[in-house]
Amino acid sequence: MVLLQREVVEVLQVQAVLGIPRLRPAELVSGAPRLVARGRRPSGLALCLGSHGAIVARALGSAPASPCTGAFRPIPWNEASREPMPVATSTEIQQTPAPGEGPPPAEAGSDRMPPWIPRLLLLVVFTAFAAYAALLLVRRLRDVIFWLITALFLSFALEPAVNWLVKKRGWPRGAATGVVLFGLAAILLVTVAAMVPLVINQVQQLVTRVPSWLEEASVYTKRWFNIELTGSEILDRLRNADLAVSRIASSLASVGAFMLSLLFQVLTIGLFTFYLVADGPRVRRAVCSVLPPRRQREILDAWEIAIDKTGGFLYSRLLLAAISAFVAGIALSLLGVPFALPLALWMGLVSQFIPVVGTYIGAAVPLLVALLSDPWSALIFLIYVVVYQQIENYLLSPRITARTMQLHPAVAFFAALSGAAISGVLGAFMALPAAAVIQATVSSYLTRHEVVETELTMEPEPVVAPHTRSRRVRLIARFRRRGGSRED
Repeated sequence: MVLLQREVVEVLQVQAVLGIPRLRPAELVSGAPRLVARGRRPSGLALCLGSHGAIVARALGSAPASPCTGAFRPIPWNEASREPMPVATSTEIQQTPAPGEGPPPAEAGSDRMPPWIPRLLLLVVFTAFAAYAALLLVRRLRDVIFWLITALFLSFALEPAVNWLVKKRGWPRGAATGVVLFGLAAILLVTVAAMVPLVINQVQQLVTRVPSWLEEASVYTKRWFNIELTGSEILDRLRNADLAVSRIASSLASVGAFMLSLLFQVLTIGLFTFYLVADGPRVRRAVCSVLPPRRQREILDAWEIAIDKTGGFLYSRLLLAAISAFVAGIALSLLGVPFALPLALWMGLVSQFIPVVGTYIGAAVPLLVALLSDPWSALIFLIYVVVYQQIENYLLSPRITARTMQLHPAVAFFAALSGAAISGVLGAFMALPAAAVIQATVSSYLTRHEVVETELTMEPEPVVAPHTRSRRVRLIARFRRRGGSRED
């Protein structure tokens, strides 16, 4: 204890030199018994200095490893002058810890792999396996998935008619669905049945007229290109294609299997469509039962938009097809073109339900038939097609489809190409209502802002002569007055 008392006196002297508030001896010696019990002599500030220990240690450039444990580094002390020696700061020198006071030894297993790495590897492997299994399943079921998507769009298109029969006529939902599906199937069957004899007859006429056309072609090639080809030579060259024709004929045995497969697909799509329409409320209730209320409202809003847009597209196209077929039938009958009714039905349906290029495909067959009967009739019908197309584009179609679909022509063209690339003609047919549904759904969740008016966002007005401008203004004002009176 004599040594301990001397150390306390030394610490008090250090406090006096450094100007630190004096501490009570009880605070200075609170940690000394621990050091004595370890067999070491507490030197300098190697004592637990209580609450003021950190102040003294910081002033002398040494810091405790942990408060009140006595683990302070020894303070240099001049035994001769009984004064503390100058101590450098911790940034100037690196003090060596006393024996036995160094950092704890590293654990034996510190060089092992962290425990989260095996779990991460297992998660990556499981995710890759699940993705591969899902991709394989989609490939196996792609036909069924396509049939289900087609049936879903057909259910969207047919549900407005079914709802009208249920609400206005009081029909049972199942019976209304069956009647609507039967009517749609009847329209398709009548169209196909009307086109089959037409195709057979026109092919026969084409075969009988080929020799005369070849003779005329040889005359034109002699006159324009100085190439002598008689009709018999051309026929001899064409006969060399008998092998290819025989190969095609030999493959006709698979037509029956193809027709059976097509019939199975149509029946499957029709069955899916019937259940989706007849049990529409029950299906929507089952879907919403696993979602929270907020998500239920979003799903139902999207479903309603899909029904509105798809149904509107189908009924507007049917109305335009009926108008086009009626007018085309009158024109073909007046021109004396054979098979006027089937050709009119073909032109009306194809021109309206095949986007972008449907007009040209629908008009090609009547033009070919008219050309076989009378070239002048074909020319007159071509003029009719051009005039009617302008009337339909600028007068009929905007009024009928204004409330059903509002798609930019570029968007419609891109959607049609994408649908055709995915699933052919049927994909191109479903592309427009799908694009309209997506556009309407996205627009309902987007916020529209006012556009900054610059030269890039404003269309420049054309420069016209004064008298032309005044006449144009009068015509626009007259048109607006007529439109306003009609709306009133």
